[in-house]
Amino acid sequence: MKTGLVTSDTYQNHNTGEGHPEKIDRVKVIIDNFKKLNKKSLIWKKPSKFNRSLLEITHNSDYIKFVEESFPKKGLSYLDGDTIVSPGSKEATSDAVGSIITAIDGVQNKEFKNAFCAVRPPGHHAEKNKAMGFCIYNNVAVGANYLINKYKLNKIAIIDFDVHHGNGTQDIFYDNQKVLYISTHQYPFYPGSGEEHEKGEHNNIFNIPLPAGTTSQEYLSAYEYVLKKIGEFKPEFILLSAGFDAHKDDPLAQFQLESKDFYELTRRTLELSKLYCDGKVVSILEGGYDLLALQESTEMHVKALLEFDW
Repeated sequence: MKTGLVTSDTYQNHNTGEGHPEKIDRVKVIIDNFKKLNKKSLIWKKPSKFNRSLLEITHNSDYIKFVEESFPKKGLSYLDGDTIVSPGSKEATSDAVGSIITAIDGVQNKEFKNAFCAVRPPGHHAEKNKAMGFCIYNNVAVGANYLINKYKLNKIAIIDFDVHHGNGTQDIFYDNQKVLYISTHQYPFYPGSGEEHEKGEHNNIFNIPLPAGTTSQEYLSAYEYVLKKIGEFKPEFILLSAGFDAHKDDPLAQFQLESKDFYELTRRTLELSKLYCDGKVVSILEGGYDLLALQESTEMHVKALLEFDW
């Protein structure tokens, strides 16, 4: 079977202003690279439209209303100090959410074995009622709730390997025993959350804070704890908050991973997924702000998804 690649041109209209690190070129370099590689085993898909009620399972309705009213007719609008929207952000934000719905449906219906969503804005900092850290809606959290509500699954694992802690995803699922949230991240660092003692109401939050300067070997060694936790939980589906800002060249953090490390951590995750969820894995882009590192790392990540055979 093939791998789904879900994306949309609307990301180009999400303008965050001059000099902002979460810029249009982030997704452009990824898409241009995959077009050039011309992988026959990639199935390109556009995000589906979805009912607003899906957002309301994840986010407070007042917050959704606030976001909808914040998209400007022209110019830029600030949801917080570094989360900026423009007129085109409305459609891009909707498509970012719609992409994970499309990807999940494709895997569940056996259209493809796994999928990667190349979208912006990212999502893992968005809390139930707050935009934060370039994130507006929490895409991966909407995906997890979609699996629970549409497909009646009871065990969803979210692995977040972005270099920043996904405070939003943790906030949304802190008291939800159906979702295991695991994060590896630089600490102490933005956004300030993600200590080991933050475990959730049902011991369903597992944080692995790592110091600045963490090397490839140290990181991959720590990632074994992620896999051990997955083995204990035995998920029915795995979602990946795929941030690539742990790369050594990323300007916003101080981890020392190389592009090939994202192949390795993806491969290890997929191998484990065979045992519990028949290889059902959907990944969605979070961070990654050096364009060449992002291009290389996403290529390695998708290479592992494509090569996976169960």
